[in-house]
Amino acid sequence: MLFTEDLPVLDEDAGYRGPTACKAAGITYRQLDYWARTGLVEPAVRGASGSGSQRLYSFRDILVLKVVKRLLDTGVSLQQIRTAVDHLRERGVEDLAQITLMSDGASVYECTSADEVIDLVQGGQGVFGIAVGRVWREVEGSLAQLPSEHAGEQQDFPDDELSRRRAARKIG
Repeated sequence: MLFTEDLPVLDEDAGYRGPTACKAAGITYRQLDYWARTGLVEPAVRGASGSGSQRLYSFRDILVLKVVKRLLDTGVSLQQIRTAVDHLRERGVEDLAQITLMSDGASVYECTSADEVIDLVQGGQGVFGIAVGRVWREVEGSLAQLPSEHAGEQQDFPDDELSRRRAARKIG
C-alpha cells in the first residue's frame, strides 16, 4: 500500500444501511441511490433486491463514497470520476481503498509509487512524477563524497580544465 499504514482487518459481513452510509460519507441519499443504480459504487454486503429491500454498504464502500465526494468537491466532474473508477476496475483494481488518488481539479491521477502517477481520465496516460525528497537524498549522498569549497575561499587557479584554459588565456 502506498502512503498508508496497514489497514485493520474488517468484518466483511458487517454492513451499514443507506442513511448511515450517507452520513459517514457526507453525501445525500439521492446521490447514494444514483451511484448504486448506475454502478459507480455498489454495496458489497447486500444489494437491492426489489422494493423495500435495504442495501448494506461495507466500510470500504463508504470509504470509496467519501473519496468520490472529495473528488467532486475538488471540481472533478462525476463523469471524470466514473471514467477513473472504470479504468481502475478494468485493470483489475477491485479494492479502491488500496489506491492513492490525486486530483488537480481537472483530472484524477492514481499514484502507484513515488515515481509513477497515472492519469486515469486520459485512458491511463502516464504522468512523470518527481519525488523531490528522494532526489534530495540522492544529491546529498553524492555531494558527501565530493569536495566542497566555502564562498570566502578562492584559489588563484582552481583545479579543473576549463579554469586552467581561462587562466592560460589571461596570462598568454
